Amino acid sequence: MAQAGTQVTSELLNAHEAEVLQQWLQQLKEDGALHSGRIREGELQTQCSQFLRLLREALGAGTQDIDAPAFAPVREMLSDVSASRATQGFSPRETTLFIFSLKQPLFDVFGRHAVADQTVMMAANWSMGLLLDRLGLYTMEAYQRTREELIVRQQQEIAELSTPVIKLWDGILALPLIGTLDSQRTQVVMENLLESIVQQSAGIAIIDITGVPTVDTLTAQHLLKTVAAARLMGADCIISGIRPQIAQTMVHLGVELDVVSKATLADAFALALARQGRGVMRRRTDALSGGHAPQA
Repeated sequence: MAQAGTQVTSELLNAHEAEVLQQWLQQLKEDGALHSGRIREGELQTQCSQFLRLLREALGAGTQDIDAPAFAPVREMLSDVSASRATQGFSPRETTLFIFSLKQPLFDVFGRHAVADQTVMMAANWSMGLLLDRLGLYTMEAYQRTREELIVRQQQEIAELSTPVIKLWDGILALPLIGTLDSQRTQVVMENLLESIVQQSAGIAIIDITGVPTVDTLTAQHLLKTVAAARLMGADCIISGIRPQIAQTMVHLGVELDVVSKATLADAFALALARQGRGVMRRRTDALSGGHAPQA
C-alpha cells in the first residue's frame, strides 16, 4: 500500500506541479513569508519551483526515504536554503514554514484530482504528510547547525577583538585583558601574544589584568601558561593590574604567580623601560617655553 501511495503521489505531483506551486506560493504569502523583507517574491518562487522539481524526481525513484540516494539533491537544497536563511537572520519558524506550508496545497490539489480509490489516496496523503514532516525536521536541524557555527565564529571574533596586543615602545608590548579567562580564550591570548612578540621582536610583554574581575586558581594557571609560552619565545613578562581584593584572594587560595607583578600598568611600563636602560623624566618648564635654564 505504501508503494502504491508513493506512485500515486508521484503521478499527481507530475501532472499538477504548476497548480501545487501556485497554491504553495499563496500559502507562503498568507503565512507571512515576505513580511520580513529578507527575501523577494521572485527568489521565493524560484526556491519553491526548484524544490517541487527535485521532490518530484526523488519520488519518481519509488521511495520516500529521505536518506536514500534519490533524495540527495533534495537534502542538499534544503541545507543550502537553511544555511542561507540562518545567516540572513530568519527565525526557525520562518525557515520551517518553507516545508510545512506545502502540506495544505498538496492535500487540496490531490483531493481535487484523485485518480485512485479512497484507500490508496488516504495512504498517499498520509505518506506525503510523514515525508514533509521528516523534511521539515531535516530543515530545522540544518538551520540549527548553521546557527551554532555562526555563534561559535562570532564568539571567536569577539575573543580576538577583546585581546589586542599593543606596542607601548620598541621591544615592549602590552596585553590588556578584560573579562574572564577560560581555556579557549587563553589559547587566543597566547597565540596573539606570541605572534606579536615575533613580529615586533619584543623582549618584554606586560599582561594587564585590571579588567579581569576575579583571579582564582584556574585563571592563575591560564596566566602562567601564557607567561611560560612568552618566555619560550625569549620575552620576559610583567603582570600588572592586581587589585588589593584580588591580591588577598590569591594569598588566601595559595596562588603564586612566578612572575614580576606591579599594581598598575604605568608601574609595569616604568619597570620595562628601566630594564631597557631607559626612563621617563620630567622636562624643565622653562625649557618647554623656550627659555634658558637658570645658571647654577
